[in-house]
Amino acid sequence: MTTSLIILPILLQLLVAVVLFVFWKNIAWQKVISIAGSVLSIIVAVSLFGKVYGNQILTLQAGNWPAPFGITFVADTLSATMILLASLSSAAVSVYSSVTIKKARMKFGYFPSFHFLVMGLNGAFLTGDIFNLYVWFEVIIISSFVFITLGGKKVQIEGAVKYFTLNFLASMIFLTAIAGLYGLAGSLNMADLAGKIQEIKNQGLVQVTAILFLVGFGIKSAIFPLYFWLPDSYHTPQAAISSIFAGLLTKVGIYALLRVFSLIFIPDEFMKTLVVILAGLTLVSGGLGAIVQSNMRKMFSYLIVCHIGFMIGGLGMFTVAALSGAMFYLIHDIIIKTNLFLVGGIVYKINGELNMKRMGG
Repeated sequence: MTTSLIILPILLQLLVAVVLFVFWKNIAWQKVISIAGSVLSIIVAVSLFGKVYGNQILTLQAGNWPAPFGITFVADTLSATMILLASLSSAAVSVYSSVTIKKARMKFGYFPSFHFLVMGLNGAFLTGDIFNLYVWFEVIIISSFVFITLGGKKVQIEGAVKYFTLNFLASMIFLTAIAGLYGLAGSLNMADLAGKIQEIKNQGLVQVTAILFLVGFGIKSAIFPLYFWLPDSYHTPQAAISSIFAGLLTKVGIYALLRVFSLIFIPDEFMKTLVVILAGLTLVSGGLGAIVQSNMRKMFSYLIVCHIGFMIGGLGMFTVAALSGAMFYLIHDIIIKTNLFLVGGIVYKINGELNMKRMGG
């Protein structure tokens, strides 16, 4: 039962999404099922966190294939913490959505798409296989694309095109990096790769592969200079949707960077310097972008970019203290950004205005 607990955060979200399809035309029941499923996910997440707290690690081999073969799921303190935060955030958004999202939008699969998105997030946090990390990223992209286009406004379509184009490019780079890694090490299991990657004689190719992962995850995380898709797309959906994007979607990219570069690759001085420079440019460009905005949600979107710079900086320094700080900031930022967009939605609900220059008394 203990190892089976690892897969429950994924299976529960899948089950809720399937049940919601059964009640496609009954919006009232969709709200109840979504909230109930979100509460259950919190219970499961707390149970999982309790099992791994204190540096315990749980693993599950799908189909009982021995590692490093087959599909591996791994839960440690970091991944269980991310699952817990995802479940808490999604529960808050589920309740918020049931009150604020119009029925006309709910009719087009809002709640099923929402739970498919959370399923993808949970899968990305729990996978122990680099290729399946790519698969979960694709689940996230497809679900989030539905969210951004929900409503069909021109600004949403424009934002969705930028979002999909850049994330598709990132996915192709990510897939190329996976192919290169498999060609070099002959494995896709992250724990297995951690031991094999240092034994490869041609470390130049390893460095190139590491840079490909950095670029792929960097685009998904909105690192300078390819961050413009985020402020152009995250402010366009409803506040409930934007909050889950702001709180969790970009953080999956950061989580992947922290996992890959602390477990598989050991950055050399060139890589550390490059990451620190990119972190500084991301921080400054995001901050400057936020300062000049009058649109509240767009300002919030640039703040996401700015704070991503802080997290990436910890990775670039690559010390125990810096990595711990980056992980702590990652956890903190999930809570803050989710709430920031939800509160921004309440402000908009009260005064019907996003332009901060017109909000004054």
